[in-house]
Amino acid sequence: MALIEIYHVVADMYPIADSQDIREGMCVRLNADGEVEAAVHNSTDIIGIAGDNTVSSNTTADKATPFSDNLTIGTQQQWTQNRVSDAFNETLASGKMTVYMGGGKFATDQYEEDGTFAVGTTLHCDANGQLTDNDAGSNIVGVCVGTPTAYPSGVPGTDTTDGSLSLGNFLTFVLNIIAET
Repeated sequence: MALIEIYHVVADMYPIADSQDIREGMCVRLNADGEVEAAVHNSTDIIGIAGDNTVSSNTTADKATPFSDNLTIGTQQQWTQNRVSDAFNETLASGKMTVYMGGGKFATDQYEEDGTFAVGTTLHCDANGQLTDNDAGSNIVGVCVGTPTAYPSGVPGTDTTDGSLSLGNFLTFVLNIIAET
């Protein structure tokens, strides 16, 4: 549920379709009304990668990100987040989502877990809007430039090769959307 923007060329904002649970780093497309919605595996109209979360559920899986933690305050459990008032919906104030669409290098945890990602392979969108190396007739979303590996947080520790704790496993890719012909 995280996207790390190493660099990006073009980012834009679009209104969000109703009832969309989109996780940062997922493939997105526009519906007929020009609103962002999660893309699916056979989408040939993918426009980019989601830069925000619209998750509205209260499940631990939806709130647990590399940048959050579950704290005990008094007798209550409270999840930390970037904007506490938004209740994990980072688009609540504007009603718009950031969409990265014109190139860039990113790391994400939104990839198909059982993929066999190799550097140089093209990436597509699976049925859950996540990146996959399986061509299912969708747009080419990008190219894998780093296989899923522990991403360093910068906090001293022993999880990664640079001696820091890990944010989790992230796939590194270059965004380059190409329509299938």
